[in-house]
Amino acid sequence: MKEQVAELVAKVQPAAESWAAEEVLRWAFETFGRNIAISSAFGVEGMAVIEMASHVHPKFRLFSIDSDFLFPETYNLMDEIESRYQIKIEKVYSLLSPEEQERQYGAALWTRNPDACCNLRKVEPLRRKLGELQAWISGIRRDQTASRASAHKIEWDSKFGLVKINPIVDWDAKKVWRYIHKHDVPYNPLHDQGYPSIGCTHCTRAIGPGEDPRAGRWSGFSKTECGLHLIEPAPPVPDLKTSASGACD
Repeated sequence: MKEQVAELVAKVQPAAESWAAEEVLRWAFETFGRNIAISSAFGVEGMAVIEMASHVHPKFRLFSIDSDFLFPETYNLMDEIESRYQIKIEKVYSLLSPEEQERQYGAALWTRNPDACCNLRKVEPLRRKLGELQAWISGIRRDQTASRASAHKIEWDSKFGLVKINPIVDWDAKKVWRYIHKHDVPYNPLHDQGYPSIGCTHCTRAIGPGEDPRAGRWSGFSKTECGLHLIEPAPPVPDLKTSASGACD
């Protein structure tokens, strides 16, 4: 079955690159029905995709990886989304509570090994959720990071073994914001406070003048992705059991 779907993607992919975002979404919903869902952390790109989906296929499915460390503004936006679009967000959590993670891996894992923390709280939950689906929809753009530069509007996601739809992958930030303002789409107020990219409270900060839009994520590390959209497999979680002080080598 996966081989057949991968072949379908290979056939449609060249033509899809010239499709408008709405056409990409329409093809996706018509092809996969209830077996496709939007994945969003509710950044401005995700909000544009959600609004667009509401015009193309109002009964769309929407899920989000809740790391348990999101900003209050993000949780408030979730409530607004459910009210505006009359849908229920499918929230997905890590198998470990924050307290269980601390007991197993020590305090503030994100300060010592953010890749491991993201793997536990984001990548593993995403893998479980995608196991229920045939396709997923993201709001990534090619100009965000080097690892996203080669993304297609419709592609086979070999990392998770299903189809990935990136309807606004060829947009830039200005086009996203034009769409948001044109359709009066709600968005996270942190965007107006110097947060172009919003993740967990521990690993997100506002950026300064002239800084890269992704500079506020995992500041102090070379990391630019949580792992959800990386092509290569996520790294295994190492044995990070520490002393009670939380120190590590």
